[in-house]
Amino acid sequence: MKIKMIEARAVSVPVAKPTRIAKRLLDKRDYLVVEIAADGSEAKGFGYIYAGTRGGAVAAQVVADLLTPVLAGADADDIWGLWDRLYQETLLTGRQGIVLRAISAVDMALWDLAAKRRNMPLAVMLGGTVRPVPAYASGGYYRPDDGPWAEAVHREIRLNIAHGFSDHKIKVGGLSIKEDADRVRAAIDAMDGQGRLALDANNAYRDYNEALLAARAFEKAAGDAGLWWFEEPLSPDDYAGHAELARRLETPVATGEIHQTRHEFRRLIESRSADILQPDVGVLGGVSEWIRVTRAAESFGISVAPHWHANAHAQLAAATPNCIAVEHFLLEKDIYNFEHLVSPETRQVYKDGQLILTDRAGWGFQFDRAALDKFTVEHFMSS
Repeated sequence: MKIKMIEARAVSVPVAKPTRIAKRLLDKRDYLVVEIAADGSEAKGFGYIYAGTRGGAVAAQVVADLLTPVLAGADADDIWGLWDRLYQETLLTGRQGIVLRAISAVDMALWDLAAKRRNMPLAVMLGGTVRPVPAYASGGYYRPDDGPWAEAVHREIRLNIAHGFSDHKIKVGGLSIKEDADRVRAAIDAMDGQGRLALDANNAYRDYNEALLAARAFEKAAGDAGLWWFEEPLSPDDYAGHAELARRLETPVATGEIHQTRHEFRRLIESRSADILQPDVGVLGGVSEWIRVTRAAESFGISVAPHWHANAHAQLAAATPNCIAVEHFLLEKDIYNFEHLVSPETRQVYKDGQLILTDRAGWGFQFDRAALDKFTVEHFMSS
């Protein structure tokens, strides 16, 4: 079956309230949505990635200028071969960054198309089954409008619990170590002895010594409850620093959400830079690279806990034995706002701290076309 249509949309969805992570401000989310169709089938496969608070239009242009010439007329079933060709054809412009994210979206669309043509959920097509997958409630961003920092975290954890989640993650690194330690203490108090708490620093600390000092303070604040993991304390390029933290801390070190392709994850594994790997299907190269990376991690006894994109990662987790939990954002928090683009009846369902999969084919959800059109800022379709 030959690819006959490639469509790319840059979609920009604003957030309602001023929001900050450790070192970056957030006013909107830019996404790239790719759809692919092949002859002989009415099905369309789609993939999507987060491009940042800026960059959606650039990602769409990458699909139009760099990827479509490789895809047009190619065999839609040759997913592995197409990945290799896309990577090879963009060696001078890609290998990392927005080009790899665009390849991720295309690869996701090809896998979705293949599953839909066979009328199978992607989890089943990849050797898994339709089953609930463990999830945790993510959040704990810095929002000045929410009141005192520690009180805001306490309220948010209680909100998560009211929605059935016992495991949580909050941000650190955006305040002084003492202030963030107070927030950790408040979160643990709100959990009332149940569940686990992970911390996400978003590369906030300038060096190993500062990260170690912060981690020790947070471990002390958590007390006997301990911490589930300490995420991205350093630059993603600081393999040695993460490795030393992983060796020294009681708390597991997690990283990988910004790393791309099996080659960077191989370095993470070989240097023992992470106790938990956090691949993002929309960053590392799509489903094809997800399979390679997670299977390699499984071979070395390393668990994975994917970053963001619960709608996609729920399917992948159900076919990944070493996946311990999927990150989930309550839509009413308006932090990760992708589901504003999803039709309400196919949004991700959760219950008792688990994500519920359905028998719908492919990724298992559909876009709300009106919302997609409303937030589209750049649109490309192959002729």
